[in-house]
Amino acid sequence: MSKTPHILVSNDDGYLAPGLLALVSALRPLGKLTVVAPEQNHSGASNSLTLSRPLSIHRVAGGERDGFLFVNGTPTDCVHMAMTGFLESKPDLVVSGINQGENMGEDVLYSGTVAAAIEGMMFGVPGVAFSQVDRGWAQIEDAAKAARDIVEQTLKEPLERGDGIATLLNVNIPNGNYEQLKRWRVTRLGTRHHSQPVIVQQNPRGENIYWIGPAGEARDISAGTDFHAINEGCISITPMQLDLTHHARQASMRASGWNRG
Repeated sequence: MSKTPHILVSNDDGYLAPGLLALVSALRPLGKLTVVAPEQNHSGASNSLTLSRPLSIHRVAGGERDGFLFVNGTPTDCVHMAMTGFLESKPDLVVSGINQGENMGEDVLYSGTVAAAIEGMMFGVPGVAFSQVDRGWAQIEDAAKAARDIVEQTLKEPLERGDGIATLLNVNIPNGNYEQLKRWRVTRLGTRHHSQPVIVQQNPRGENIYWIGPAGEARDISAGTDFHAINEGCISITPMQLDLTHHARQASMRASGWNRG
């Protein structure tokens, strides 16, 4: 790029998350960074916007997170507010993460990490969503170095189609040292089995309470999927778009007479 790139950074684990700090530290040499992240963890928030109450935004003063902005809302709120109220111009790229735990297959439909990058796409800005496969932040600095390499490549090859519509890269990084993270694979989303049953417990008053069960095991792990790449020890990079239209079904419905009048 001819000018210094401006990168908007967010996440869903909250502004205090080690994954966000590691990512920002790694990306600083690549351009101007603006960090707008949730105040609290919003894993599983998907693309939710907060419409039932006002939101507030605060700036961190001092320390290693100096200048970070945090919002008492969702990841989507953070990017939406940045795009519509705080940035003088649109950024060149939205980067989200690094999430604590994988986002593969159908996970992307629930992920707040992916949702933050999707919100950038809604405004015509390409994005990259990063997740580290195993939870616990082990070797997060190594994952951040690998993320920097991918962002650097992205800035060299802008994620826009010929018609100018932005795209998104969903990236999953195995836990490992930096030298082990130099094998990349461009993948498609695999699939999971259905989620495990809800977990039933009782509160102190003897009333049933329910926890959403864990995600299902991987089902389609064939060659070319994100699951397969991770199983091979490679970084998985899945290009995504917003078009959810089932084009084949659309054509068959038209042919069978669904259009009326």
